[in-house]
Order: sequence, then C-alpha cells, then structure tokens
Amino acid sequence: MIPDSFIQDLKASCDIEDIVSGYVKLTRKGKNLVGLCPFHSEKTGSFYIYPNTQSFYCFGCGAGGDTITFLRRIENLEYIEAVKLLAQKAGVQVPEDSMDDSGARLKARTLEINRETARFYHQCLVSDVGKDAYRYLIERGRTPKIITRFGLGYAPDDWNSLVNHLKSKGFREEEMEASGICVRSKKGGLYDRFRGRVIFPIIDLRGNVVAFGGRAMGDKGPKYLNSSDTPVFKKSKNLFALNFAKASKAPNLILAEGYMDVIAIHQAGFDNAVATLGTSLTEEQARIIAQYTDTIIIAYDSDNAGQAATKRAINIFSEVGVKVNVLTIPDAKDPDEYLKKFGPERFQMLLEGCTNALEFEIAKIRNKYDVSTADGKVSFLKDFARLLADIRNPLEREVYLTKTAEELGVAPAAITAQINSIQKGRKNAQAKKEKNDTSIYIGDIASGRKDMDRKRNLKYAVAEEHIIEILMKNPDYVPHFIKQCAPSEFVTEVNREIVTLLCDRIQTHRSVEPMALSADLSEEAMDRLSGILASETIQRADRTQLDEYIRILKEHGQQRSEQEIRDMDPDEYLRYVESLKARKS
Repeated sequence: MIPDSFIQDLKASCDIEDIVSGYVKLTRKGKNLVGLCPFHSEKTGSFYIYPNTQSFYCFGCGAGGDTITFLRRIENLEYIEAVKLLAQKAGVQVPEDSMDDSGARLKARTLEINRETARFYHQCLVSDVGKDAYRYLIERGRTPKIITRFGLGYAPDDWNSLVNHLKSKGFREEEMEASGICVRSKKGGLYDRFRGRVIFPIIDLRGNVVAFGGRAMGDKGPKYLNSSDTPVFKKSKNLFALNFAKASKAPNLILAEGYMDVIAIHQAGFDNAVATLGTSLTEEQARIIAQYTDTIIIAYDSDNAGQAATKRAINIFSEVGVKVNVLTIPDAKDPDEYLKKFGPERFQMLLEGCTNALEFEIAKIRNKYDVSTADGKVSFLKDFARLLADIRNPLEREVYLTKTAEELGVAPAAITAQINSIQKGRKNAQAKKEKNDTSIYIGDIASGRKDMDRKRNLKYAVAEEHIIEILMKNPDYVPHFIKQCAPSEFVTEVNREIVTLLCDRIQTHRSVEPMALSADLSEEAMDRLSGILASETIQRADRTQLDEYIRILKEHGQQRSEQEIRDMDPDEYLRYVESLKARKS
C-alpha cells in the first residue's frame, strides 16, 4: 500500500484549490471557496472547497472528499490512478512498491489493446482489404489528410481478423473481452465486435484511444455501432473530437450530431466541433463542455428528431450555465451536406447569424399555436410567459416581451403580471428546497442518495456523526471513547465504517486527515465524512459533549423489539417499563 508519509508529502505539494480550479470556476467566500458542482446540475453554487481540511463538499448532491477523491470522480479513475495523476501534477514519482492495483492494470492493458486495434483498423483501411471503405470516405468528401488526422479505419467483414491479430501481439482473450472490442459468443468463442464498418476511433483528452464507433458499409445491421462501456470508457462522459477542439482558439464550441458532421466541419477549417457518442447529450457531457467554453453552437440535423434533440440540449446546457446558440441549416439536412453544397464561407456566415436559444424556443412555441385565434393567442402567451420567467437578464426579457406584445396586439403589463406570478411560485419552491439542502444541522446533511438506514435511525445517526466530528477534532479522545463504546455499537453502517477506521488509525498513530482516509473509505462513507466536516455543528467539542452523544447512542442498545416485548413475562415487562421511565426522567 502507499505509505501515509508519501500521501502527506503529495498533499503538501498539491493544494486542493489548484487542482479543483482546473475543472470548476471558484470564487472566494470567506476562508472557503464556492462554485457550481461538477457532479450534478445546478444554477446556484453549492460546491464548497475547504482549504483548512483540503476537502470539498457539495450541499446539493452530497458529494465530498479530498483531492484524490475529486480526481477519481471527475476523471473516472481508480484510487492508485488518481494518486499517480496527482503525483504527475506535482512532479513526483509514486513508490514502485506501492499498491498492486488490478483495476489499474486492466485499464492500462485495455488502452494498449485499443491503441493496437486503432493501428490495425487504419492499416486495413489503407490496404486492399479496405479499398471500398476508403473509396466511400473519399466519395463522402473526406480528404486523405483528414482521414489520417482522425485515424479513421476499416473493420474487415469477417468474424475474427482482429481477434487473431491481437492474439499475435500477445493479448489474452480475457483482456480482449474486457476491452469491449471483442465479444464472447454463446458457444464460448471470441469474435470481432465491428465487422464491415468504417471505424472512428474515440480519443480522450490525454490522447488515449478509449473506444470506437463504426458505420456500416451496407444495409446489414444498425447504421452506427458504438463501443459499450469499458474500464476506460463511459459514453456519457466522453465527446468525439474534444481532444482537438479543446485546443481551438475559437470563442465557442460547435455541437454536431455525429462523426461525419464533426469531421466535415473540421476539414472545412473549423476545429471547434464535437459530437456525442451515439446517445443524446448527457448532463456529464454538458458539464465537460462547460469547462472549455461559455457558449455552445448546436448544429444538429434539421429534421424533427434533430430539432427535438436541440430543445433537450438547450435545457441541459441552461442547467450548467452554458449560453446556447442554435444553427439553422437551410437547404440541407446537416452540416456535412451544407458544406458540400455551399462551402466554408457560407457556413461561416451561418455561424455568425445563428439565433440564440431563446429565439429558437419562441419560434418552436409559436409553431404550436394558431395565434390568429383568441384561444391560440392565449395558449401561446402562457407558454411564452413561462419561457421568459427563466430569463435572468431583465433587459433581455423586456426586449422580447415588448416585441412579442406588439406583434400580437396585447398589453405588455398583462404578460409581465403572468411572469411575476410564475417567478414568485418558483422562488418560494426554491427557497424551501434550499432550506432543506443547505441546512447546517448535521441531521439534515444533503445526500444525493437515499440513505434509508440513516432515516430509520436519525436520532442515533446524528449522535454518531457528532461523535465522529469530536474524534476528528480531538484524536486523543479515542481511548476514552473506546472504553465506553465499541465502534461495532454504531447503528448506521456508513458511520460505523468511518468510526472503525478512525479508531484503528488513531490507535496505530496514523493520520486521520481526509486525504489519508480516502484510500480506505467507500465513496458513500467519504461523502458522509466530508458532510460532517463541512457542517461544523459542534461548538464545544469536549469530553462532556462526547459522553452525552455516547449516552444517546447506547439508548439504542437498550431498546427492545416488539417481538421481544411480547415474549416478556409480567415481571420482566414491569422492570422494562420502569427502566424506560427512569431514562425519561
């Protein structure tokens, strides 16, 4: 295992503020820092950084931990991988005899398989085997230069050409199967996942090939086939071509629907285009985009499906604070077709003239109703008011309100009254939610997960969390605590996990700072501990307080179940009742 001394040195070299600020825009709030949580969608920052404990906690979703925990979550890493990444940022080397992590080894091996697979597919494309696929790409307007730049390839139309190639390179069948590039049949044999398809390698921000997309050459099978989730790839957390677009000098990013559109846009000289991976835009992808730009141009297909996807994407981007512009593509179904017909200069004009999200939404609402009728006008204005109620900029709201009121011949004051009513209702609902979410009382610590164990035993869970807080602040109290209460007496499982580790580390004279604990605590336990530290509810963390919480906790052990009470003889029952009276008094 990694020595505590190394973790402490690493902590001293990497301030949590410096690490987190690379992913989240932070502002100072007293001695702490706050920003929008990267792990859930929110408009008001509830994600706090605590420099004094080198920890973070989100009062909105309950995520918490230290620097290593943060890197594990945001980069989807195993513990040892996060330590290595942090060490890399600090310019130090992780001890060679540290933790032997099988998960990290599997990820490393999967990346090797993917890299070799990408080479194999590209070699197939530029050989006689892939001549039809190469001709297809050229006919679609792709140049040899862009084919090479994106590492495009071809999967031969047979069952095991890749399997045999990878075996010749020394890879085991179990590794190939884990990579998702090969599939195990019902009879036990291994076969190629992609066959007879043009291949699009998916490359992460570090330059690793993490997955593949494949387009069918004919009508056999689905048009597009994508890698499933693997140890190195999650569809919802990756974007095609972001490895190129992140370095663009453009002030925004372009979000297109598919691989071909993105490649066409890049070939035309716009290096800021990305795409989702065979799925609709996810909140995780939107938050990733928010790390690289404040403005996104949605360039989805002009068909009904594309327009529906645009509306959904607008809603998601609004949750993460990214401004949205919508590209209208006339006389073409997608950017690829438009560029072929009209060229880069006209496409640039489209980009410069694209409408903002609000104008797009107004147009969509307008198309729903016949505003020449009274009923249609009323229905439109109700939806219009709800839309404007979301606009924070009063000047922007006034411009569109006045313009629409004039067009429809209605009094602006009527629309304003409707907007005010909607906003008031939303404000009251939000205030109630925030009161629940950000309560400083430890019993109301926010959590994005349902913790029924804690809910069922709230009184004792609160006492447990106070005990944990006191022991964290006063490690020398541990012997006193153990004399009165064993960690096994904790009622809730998560708190029991925390206090057991605390007692063990304190008794063996090891650090109990958050960064030292993250290797041994579960994600849920780390969240809970971070919430306890963030709340700081105890003003007087002395032995008297500790004894009081221990007393409350021990009440649980004195309680009897309904079945036990029913099984008592009369004398035993009377003694039990008297004991309850004594405790109450």
